[in-house]
Formats: sequence, structure tokens, C-alpha cells
Amino acid sequence: MKWLTFDDRGEVRHGYLDGDDIVVAGSGDLTAVVAGSETAVDGPRLPLAGARILSPVLTPGKVLCVAANYQSHVTESGGKEREGSIATPRIFLKPDTTVIGPDEPVALDAVTHELDWEVEIAVWIGREAKHVDEADALDYVFGYSTSNDISARSLDLGDERDGEAWTAFFDWLEGKWLDGAAPIGPYLVTADEVPDPQDLTLTLTVNGEVKQDGTSRDMVHSVAKLVAFCSRLMTLRPGDVILTGTPSGVGATTGVYLAVGDTMVAEVQGLGSLTTPIIAPRPINHS
Repeated sequence: MKWLTFDDRGEVRHGYLDGDDIVVAGSGDLTAVVAGSETAVDGPRLPLAGARILSPVLTPGKVLCVAANYQSHVTESGGKEREGSIATPRIFLKPDTTVIGPDEPVALDAVTHELDWEVEIAVWIGREAKHVDEADALDYVFGYSTSNDISARSLDLGDERDGEAWTAFFDWLEGKWLDGAAPIGPYLVTADEVPDPQDLTLTLTVNGEVKQDGTSRDMVHSVAKLVAFCSRLMTLRPGDVILTGTPSGVGATTGVYLAVGDTMVAEVQGLGSLTTPIIAPRPINHS
């Protein structure tokens, strides 16, 4: 089933797809559905065409991300292939202010001149998980979405840089935190429609030009491994989301980055396409 959250004349509502219609199931986003406290109902219908679709969950409790999780991306970045049996996942977090929905524009923030793209599979947690086994980990997944881990590869902060290794690391980390830097959507596709999350194609275009074309078979750590590993570090709760890494083809490889007027389209097989336009920087409001 394909669930979605949408704006209905200023009111946030949610429902599921049936052909070309949205069957309205309730008010608010999909938080209650993901948690299992609400199920599909046969409500009123609205045409999907023209609906303003939002992120499935507007403010996830945790937005977890995974660095260096596709071999092709590791090698294009100059690294050696990672051996999953002895390498631990590289987990970081994004704030909830990064989460936006389809077609929502991202402002080219003045703090960077190197804004990059990363198509990823988003994994939505549907049950509380703590110290779960990898063999059981997918039982805790409610479903999947297309996502884009937008990344600032430079930070132009106006401060003199000290050149320390930790400065470079935190510049990389903080470059993940810009407003709107985690578009997710258009749908939350239930796990029963994704029998093998390790057999999905991922693509991303910029202005119609293919930049990324990969497969989740290239993951260093599987979705199950990531859920199990994260559950060892923290309690995962319904509505938490894990962005699982990106294949090769990011802008940092060629030094070509996003500019005002560009449009990205990220797509994961069976999960829908996610369009994100880049607009001019917004004026800074100090009030």
C-alpha cells in the first residue's frame, strides 16, 4: 500500500492511493499509521492529480543517516572498498528541520557554494526496537520512501579555518544540517510491497541529466544490518527514519554542484519520484 500525507486546503491529512485517487483516512500526517494505531479506512476520495503532497511524517523523532554505505560511492570518493563483516556503519543524524516533501524548494543557502545531491532509500521504523537481531530487523520496518540527503560540501562561515582534521570532519557533518536538506516522499510504501530492499534501483537527475544510477545490492550494510545496529545504540521508535546511503555519481566527484534554477529528481524503484527545485537564497531575518 502507498500511504501519503498531503495538504488539503490548509489542513494536513493522510490517506492511501487507490488508482488515481487518494482515499482519505484521517487528519494529520502518517505518525499514527506508522505506529499501528490507525489502519486503512474507506473514506472520501480526492484526485491525486494536483494534490500538494508532504513528507510522510512531518517531524520524525529521529532522522538517522549512513555515510559511506555504497561501495561505488566509497571508491569514487577515493576510499578503499569496505568489508561489511568488519566495518561498522557510520551513523549520523540530521535535525527534523531538514525534512521536507516533494516539490518543496530548497534555498541555496549563503553558507555554501557546493550544494550536492544524494539519492537514498528511506526506511521508516514501525515498532519500538532495542537490541534487535539482524535476522528479525526487517520485522520492525513499516515501509520505505525515496529520499535525498542534500549535502553542503563546503561551509563559507566567514571564520578563519584552523586546518585541524576535526574541523574538516565537523564541516562535513554540519554540511548535512541545512534547512530542507532531507526531502522525503512522495509515498510511504509498506514493507509488504518491497520484498527485498537489497534489490532496488536508485536514480537521480539534475535538469534531466542522469547523475546517479545504482542499486541497493551495492550497500556495504544491508537495511536489516542498519536497523539492528542503530537499535544497539539507541531505542528506535515508530516514525523514526533511516536514510541508508547513496550510490556513486555525487557532484563532489566532478566538482559540479547545484545552482539556482536547477531541479533534482530522485527515484527509487517502486517508491516514486521526488522532485526538488533549487531557489535563490532567502534573506536573513534577524528578528
